[in-house]
Amino acid sequence: MKMYKVNVIDVNHMKINGKADHPLWEKAIVLNDFSSPWHFEDVEDIEFRALHDGSNLFVSYRVNDSSLHIDSTDDTKKNVDNSDRVELFLRSDKHLDPYYCLEIDPLARVQDFMARPNRTFDFMWDWPKQDISIKSDMTSSSFSVELAISIDSLKRFKLIQNDGHIEAGIFRAKYSQQQNGQFEPTWITWVDPQTETPEFHIASAFGKLKLENFKLSKTG
Repeated sequence: MKMYKVNVIDVNHMKINGKADHPLWEKAIVLNDFSSPWHFEDVEDIEFRALHDGSNLFVSYRVNDSSLHIDSTDDTKKNVDNSDRVELFLRSDKHLDPYYCLEIDPLARVQDFMARPNRTFDFMWDWPKQDISIKSDMTSSSFSVELAISIDSLKRFKLIQNDGHIEAGIFRAKYSQQQNGQFEPTWITWVDPQTETPEFHIASAFGKLKLENFKLSKTG
């Protein structure tokens, strides 16, 4: 499996504002190894970073894109499905039973749900609001998204393994207007799931986030 090292920072120093511009992000490894295995066009520049301070996992995305598509029909979760977005899937093990999905558009609207194998989705489920903070920012040529997820919630959902790694899918959906006027997505991923058609809800689409200097306590 691909692995990304999540560097550790001092507790209570990181502040997110959606711009991903806090100086502590300089301590994070830049992950930009993204592709769209099912399309021939070039992928817009995407940078993923992650850090942790023992209390929270911090994640940021920076996406270069001057032609964002955002469905603003209303503010329901469904609109996120039809918008440019970044995605973070987290699973407890390779059986995907269950796994948790966070899909976030440039307005920081989130489609969060719990899922089980064979695309069994529970859209009534929400990541506990006290355990997550999401912010975003847009410019004329890019957008960024930041998340702070409590380590306690990752433990409760059994998403941190004993050696301190988290199994994660890191994705992006880019919507482009077609000749018929409709918007269709290009699916972009960190890990190539080796499927003939786009598919993220599958075990082979995940890699590992290894939290530096983190060990799961026996009671955790």
